[in-house]
Amino acid sequence: MKDTSQTILFNTNNTIACKRFMEAKIDGILIIMGRKIRLILICLIAISSLQSQAQALYGTTGLLHAPTAEMQKDKTFMVGGNVLHLVPLQYLTTNEIKYTFNYYLNITIFPWLEVGYTCTINYANHGSTYFPEQSWGKYTNQDRAFNARLRLWKEGWWKSWTPQIVLGLDDPTSHEAYGGGAIKFDEDGMQNNHFTRYYLAATKHFSFTGVGTLGVHAAYVDYRACWFPHYRRPAAGVNFKFNLLPEDNLAVKALNGLDLMAEYDARTVNIGAHYQLWKDHINLIAELNDGKYFSGGIYFKIHLK
Repeated sequence: MKDTSQTILFNTNNTIACKRFMEAKIDGILIIMGRKIRLILICLIAISSLQSQAQALYGTTGLLHAPTAEMQKDKTFMVGGNVLHLVPLQYLTTNEIKYTFNYYLNITIFPWLEVGYTCTINYANHGSTYFPEQSWGKYTNQDRAFNARLRLWKEGWWKSWTPQIVLGLDDPTSHEAYGGGAIKFDEDGMQNNHFTRYYLAATKHFSFTGVGTLGVHAAYVDYRACWFPHYRRPAAGVNFKFNLLPEDNLAVKALNGLDLMAEYDARTVNIGAHYQLWKDHINLIAELNDGKYFSGGIYFKIHLK
């Protein structure tokens, strides 16, 4: 009996030791799994922060004026409006006002296709030979422009370092400027294609865990607006979207809605910012064109699926 009781005691100690060993192993596994889950969540947060912003002037996806290869989510619908300084517009020249307005509708039909429609309000100078006298001194008429963007290559296809590539066009057609209602593609000076440009853009994102996401953008722009010198030049820009942790901190939440932007749009150097007021549904955008001419606006975004 003595030997048997000693054997039972020995086995009990072994059982306790094994139990403690297994508990330690399980705790270690849970810690490792917790770290991996946290890393995955951080990655997902970083990916979700890649929200594309709308361009104030063109009413499409991009930086401020420079095109990018960013795309909205599939079935994204945007509607917005802006207060625009006349200097970046170029075609509106008057000493009577400094600002005009535009509004736009935009939809991403497929993940690779975005189309939009933008209207810019014109102003009738006193003494204008184009507008009737009853319109002088008033915001009247509007310039209408269509735009489209086609994604040729998605970021990360083939290799993780490959950028996204988009082919885009703005204001490719026009109604005849002096009546008739015909659609025109040529450049005979009898049209009002004030925003015409074609471009090929590339974008690459770099995520910094717990800090934010850097977007690097480059494009080649073929500018063909009527009545202005045409050019073919490169454009480039960067943006930084904050994604600080912990997200439950009120100050951090406020800062995480901010997206800073700087660009060379093939003509001027511009700086600005984009801010998400509410879950990327209500957004503000502001810029200093050439570092001194302010434009800004608001747009609303919903996802239809």
